[in-house]
Amino acid sequence: MANKKSAKEMSFLDHLEELRWVLVRSTVAILIGGCVAYYFSDFIFDTVIFGPKDGNFITYRFFCNLATQYDLDKSFCITELPFELQNRTMEGQFSMLIWTSITCGFVIAFPYILWQLWLFVSPALYDKEKKNIKLFIFIASILFFLGVAFGYFVLTPLSINFLANLTVSHHVKNAIDMDSYIGLVKSTSLATGLVFELPIVIYFLSKLGIVTPKFLADYRKYSYVIILIIAAIVTPPDVISQMIVTIPLVILYEASIFISRFVTKKEALKTT
Repeated sequence: MANKKSAKEMSFLDHLEELRWVLVRSTVAILIGGCVAYYFSDFIFDTVIFGPKDGNFITYRFFCNLATQYDLDKSFCITELPFELQNRTMEGQFSMLIWTSITCGFVIAFPYILWQLWLFVSPALYDKEKKNIKLFIFIASILFFLGVAFGYFVLTPLSINFLANLTVSHHVKNAIDMDSYIGLVKSTSLATGLVFELPIVIYFLSKLGIVTPKFLADYRKYSYVIILIIAAIVTPPDVISQMIVTIPLVILYEASIFISRFVTKKEALKTT
């Protein structure tokens, strides 16, 4: 018989103490991952972070080949982007090295952080639900890494190419601050990774009864409009490029509706 652990077994202060240790262990994991990233900092900066600045970046070549094949907009057929990076503070490069290493440490430690969060909430779960810990961590981690990859290989270069070529006048030259460029790469990749966790978030919200499949379905058209607007902003004015950005986000939203419907039906069966 599946039982939940009584909430009375732990006081409020006990929960706070357990949460504190979850945060401590997660922070240590991030710092360890940051040390690993620091060791490989040359590769991370030269190849990964500054990769989308190179006109030969894989995304630009892909879109260029696509545009050439189907006679579309060839704005991605470039040799170099019209801007240069600069550092204007004495400690700028050192600070960027440290914070970028920590950010990479968070990405590396993400599965471990999920495991710690699961251990924190597991006392309130059924025994059957506790058995799904490996599946939960695997799926959530895969979604996060897929989101980071999508943000880095698709949204980031599309955004950089769009912003680098946007000019208000030929009198203005682009000399971009290093922290602005790296901030764009990091924020876009991390934000997309977290957005790809939407099915996981919807799963738990549906179990709590906060979100219903009807609510998600009713707001589907508004969500699609927002997705299409985002795709139209960051891509060239052709249908294929916009669909490359739109389709994964639409699939993600539809998957969330399916998950919410599945959870809602399962919870309804428990009450009957």
